[in-house]
Amino acid sequence: MFCPFCQAEATKVVDSRVFADGSQIRRRRECEVCNARFTTFEVADLALPKIIKNDGKRQTFNGSKLKKGMLRALEKRPLSSEKTDALFSKILNQIRFLGEKEIHSRKVGEIMMNALKEVDSVAYVRFASVYRDFQDISDFSEEIKSLNQESKNTSKKKK
Repeated sequence: MFCPFCQAEATKVVDSRVFADGSQIRRRRECEVCNARFTTFEVADLALPKIIKNDGKRQTFNGSKLKKGMLRALEKRPLSSEKTDALFSKILNQIRFLGEKEIHSRKVGEIMMNALKEVDSVAYVRFASVYRDFQDISDFSEEIKSLNQESKNTSKKKK
């Protein structure tokens, strides 16, 4: 691994830890030339399916685009970066687990909404408002009502 500061090839791993629910390895490295320290993340490179857009076009899966949408929904919400990373890993794992070579963008959106619903209802409604293209306040109201109803049904089952 090249040092990002001096571009030297001579770097060594100082510390390694399992990260993000075991799907990543976090490594602290030190350059043997300039002694600078930096962090790298190692992730298994598993194939993700092509995305079929609503217009029928196919695109290569873009994880950064998906994460950007998730982070936008979670903006200013009380979720730590570790939990956010774990949530994103969970979403990617669900997509991989489908075992499909191609997946419709609607399915990816549904997976994202279900994952957000489990961790933060506000983030869920934010994402749903864009994903489902809410046009007015009544759309928000209906979604919140259904969310409240699900919450009541879940709490009744626990009793």
